[in-house]
Amino acid sequence: MDQLLDEESGDGFDSMIKIASGLTELACGEGGDGRILDGEEAMKVVATDNGEFIEGGGSFILIFQNSSPCSLISPSSTFTSFSFPSLSPSYSPQLLASLSAIVSDTHDDDKPRLSNSVMVPLPPHRLSGNLSDEEREFWEQPDGEGYRPCLNFSLEYRKASVRISKEKRRFLVVVVSGGLNQQRNQIVDAVVIARILGAALVVPVLQVNPIWGDESEFSDIFDVEHFKKTLQADVRLVSSLPSTHLVSRQSIETQIPFHVPPLWIRARFFKELNEEGLLVLKGLDSKLSKNLPTDLQKLRCKVAFHALRFAAPIRELGNRLARRMWIEGPYIAIHLRLEKDVWIRSGCLTGLGPEYDDIINSDRESRPEFLTGRLNMSYAQRRLMGLCPLNALEVARLLKALGAPKTARIYIAGGEPFGGRLALQPLVEEFPNVMTKNLLARDGELTPYINRSSALAAADYIVSLSSDVFLPSHGGNMGRAMQGHRAYVGHRKYIKPNKRMMLPFFEEASISNAKFSSIMRNLHRKSRGHPELRTDRRDRDVLAYPVPECMCKH
Repeated sequence: MDQLLDEESGDGFDSMIKIASGLTELACGEGGDGRILDGEEAMKVVATDNGEFIEGGGSFILIFQNSSPCSLISPSSTFTSFSFPSLSPSYSPQLLASLSAIVSDTHDDDKPRLSNSVMVPLPPHRLSGNLSDEEREFWEQPDGEGYRPCLNFSLEYRKASVRISKEKRRFLVVVVSGGLNQQRNQIVDAVVIARILGAALVVPVLQVNPIWGDESEFSDIFDVEHFKKTLQADVRLVSSLPSTHLVSRQSIETQIPFHVPPLWIRARFFKELNEEGLLVLKGLDSKLSKNLPTDLQKLRCKVAFHALRFAAPIRELGNRLARRMWIEGPYIAIHLRLEKDVWIRSGCLTGLGPEYDDIINSDRESRPEFLTGRLNMSYAQRRLMGLCPLNALEVARLLKALGAPKTARIYIAGGEPFGGRLALQPLVEEFPNVMTKNLLARDGELTPYINRSSALAAADYIVSLSSDVFLPSHGGNMGRAMQGHRAYVGHRKYIKPNKRMMLPFFEEASISNAKFSSIMRNLHRKSRGHPELRTDRRDRDVLAYPVPECMCKH
C-alpha cells in the first residue's frame, strides 16, 4: 500500500482504479495504462485491509469498494454509470441515477448523452472516528433534500430545435471579456441569445484580458468539439463564419442595457440580423435578464454544467492537482481574493499597513475607471456593508469559529496575493497546511500556463469543485459558479460568509472565543450549501441557484 501511495514513484493514487459503466479502468493518471478490468480483477490491484484505505488516525475513511477514487472529470470518463461511497450523502443512488438519466431527446448513438458530459467532482470524505462536535459539524455535508438534475425541455422547445439547429443563413458573433468565470457567464448567455434569435452561433471570441494579458483563445480553455456536440440539438455552432458572411467592416453592438428580457433582444436585433445575416455583440456581462422562461434557464444550465468542459490538457492538470489534495483526506478550498486589482476595484484597503495601502490608493487614483460602484463610500463604510474581500486574518477567524480544526488542509484558489507571504501569514499561522497550485504541482507542470491566467483559474476550479468545503472570500463570479455547480452535483458544502452581519463582531474584543464561535455558527447555519430556491430577485442567477428550474425534487 505504501508503494501505491508514493506519488514520486509515478504510480500512487494517480494509478488507482476508476469505476465507470460497470467496468473498472486502470487509467487514472500518469501511471495508468488504459486497461479495462472487471471489478474483481481491479479490486486485487488495491485490495488491502478488506478493500479499505484508512488514513488520518481513523478520523476519515476512504472506501474504495463500490467507489471511484479517481476524478470523474478525467478526459476518458464516461458517466453512464457511477459508483460512489455508499455513505456519502452528496452521492445518493437517486442523484447518480438522475445524472445518468439526463439524456438528449434522441437515443441515436451519434447524439450526446448529457450524463457523459457533466463535470462531477471526487466524492466527499466519509466522517468517522475522533472528531469533536464542532469539527463534525464543520465537515458534514448538507442535506440535498432529494433534489436531482433534470433538464427536460418542453415539447414546444424541442419542436423549435429542429429548425434552429439547422440555421445556415443568420449568424451571431460574440466577443466575451473578463476573467474565466466572467467569460463563462457571457458564453452561456451568448448561446441563449442565439437561441432567442434563432441564429447560428460562431464559437465565441475571447478578448485579451487587460489586467492579466491573457491571449488565450476559446480552444485553449474549452473543449470546442464537446461544446458543439453537446449543444447541437439547441443551436447550430460553427467554428468560423462562412465566406459568404465575411465583411471588411462590421458594426459591433455594445449598447445593451442591463437585465434585458428575450422580447427586448428580439425587438432590437432580429430585423438587423434577418436583413444582414450577421450580428456582432460585445459586452454581454449581466446584460441578459436573470429571469427567463424555464426552457432558457435549463439551456443556461446545460451550457454551464455540461457543454463548457475544459480543454483536455487543463482537465488533466486539474485532475492531478485535485487527486493530490483529495488522497490526503478532506480539504477546504478558499477562493481568496487578495490580488492587487481586487483591492483597487473594490475601493478597499488590504489591512497590511500604510505602505501597502498607499500603493493601492495611488494606483486607484491613477486608474479611476477600475473602481466599481459606490463611489462616495469610505473604506470603513464599504467594509461594514460587506463590499470588501475578507483578508487572510478574517478568513482564519471565521474558519476557526465554524469548527475547522487546526490540522485542516486548505487549498487557496486565486492569483498571487498583493503583499505575497505577508498577506497569507495570518491564515498560515492558524492553519499551517495551506496549499496552492504552485506548491502541489511538480516541476514543469505549470510551465505551459505561464501568463495564461484563465487556464490556471480553470485548474483552480477543478480542485475547488472536489473540495469537501468551499468558501469564497468575496463572492464574485467564481463564488457564484462554484455555488451553483456544487449544488448541481449533489449540494456539496458551500459556506457563504455573511460579511455584513459578522464583521461588527470582529471588532468587539470583549467577546470570548466561545461566544464568538457560537455567533458565527448561528449566522452561517443556513449558508452552508443546502438547497435554496431561485427567486425572481435580480441577483438570483440560475447558475448559482439551479433549483427549481434545473433540479427536481423526488
